[in-house]
Formats: sequence, structure tokens, C-alpha cells
Amino acid sequence: MSTAAMLTGACPECETDLTVPPVVQGETLSCPECMLTLRVEDIQDGRLVLQMVQVQLRDWGQ
Repeated sequence: MSTAAMLTGACPECETDLTVPPVVQGETLSCPECMLTLRVEDIQDGRLVLQMVQVQLRDWGQ
């Protein structure tokens, strides 16, 4: 796969540089460093604008 098709971005939490294959706005991915779930908010000139996703953990009442 050529690197021209890859998109780049940075995790907003740990600032790890990410390089991923083409994705669409609204898609989610995980940061390989901090394991945070990220959502693609926008794609500008091959650069991803990422936003952290708040994960709601289930309260099992324990």
C-alpha cells in the first residue's frame, strides 16, 4: 500500500502520531499508545481531526 493513501493525525490525549488507512468522518479508532477511543471529527488535507470518545461503563450495582 502506498503511503500517499494513508492519513495522519495525533491523539489528543497522549499526542502519539497516528498513521491510518483511509477512514471516513464519524469512524472510531483506538490509539495504540494510550488505548483511548477516538472519533474522526474531520479530515483536512490528509490530516485527521480526532476527538476523544467518552466511554460509559455499565454500573452493575455492586
